[in-house]
Amino acid sequence: MLPFDPYAARPDTVSAEEWRARVDLAACYRLAAHRGWTDLIYTHISLRLPGRDDAFLINAFGQTFDEISASSLLTIDLDGRVIDDSDRSANPSGFAIHGAVHRARADAHCVIHLHTDAGIAVSALEHGLLPLSQHAMRFWRDIAYHDYQGLAFGADEQAQFVAELGTHRAMILRNHGTLTCGRTVAEAFVLMDTLEKACRTQLAALAAGPVSMPPDAVLARSHAQLTADPEPEGALEWSALLRGLMRSEPDFAR
Repeated sequence: MLPFDPYAARPDTVSAEEWRARVDLAACYRLAAHRGWTDLIYTHISLRLPGRDDAFLINAFGQTFDEISASSLLTIDLDGRVIDDSDRSANPSGFAIHGAVHRARADAHCVIHLHTDAGIAVSALEHGLLPLSQHAMRFWRDIAYHDYQGLAFGADEQAQFVAELGTHRAMILRNHGTLTCGRTVAEAFVLMDTLEKACRTQLAALAAGPVSMPPDAVLARSHAQLTADPEPEGALEWSALLRGLMRSEPDFAR
């Protein structure tokens, strides 16, 4: 049971579906802040508005993850332009990656893109992510890669990027960071949490000495077991994470 309903503070001007999306996205930002997944004001988590293909929720440019609440989120279009009459602004260049994924993938309702130390470090390794842990086995032969091409992210690179992403739910952007996309906020978050732990574990193992990896047959079986459920990942974890936030900082749901 939740300490109290995280969706209860809904304003009369917002539908129940939109408010739930806002609360879940605000929670995702706060949880990311707790884990140190921040890069000042320069990374983002976006969420498609329920029932809309052309409108998304995102943080206002200049907000840090730990101060975001459900009511502070902006509504933007596919080009990153604010469409909710707010006098605040979004970061259109920061949304370029998110917008490309949202355009190409109807199932990518939530997109998380981060610049964490562990994610960037693994992205710079020639061999990328190795199946050294059970967490990494979730992504065995099931993660995309995109080579770094500079700060700009124009139309040509967007097309290449989404082709490389394909149907994967996770990507390593070489020399840059990581990305996950989910059918729900919970799925995108839990996938990123799993990927982050896989990256941290890999760096620790490689620093400690020679490593060993299971044979391909074991990796294939483990990946199949970890991805056997066709439903979005993270539902049970999300309820538990919301309970913790409601105890520690319930203002995210305002």
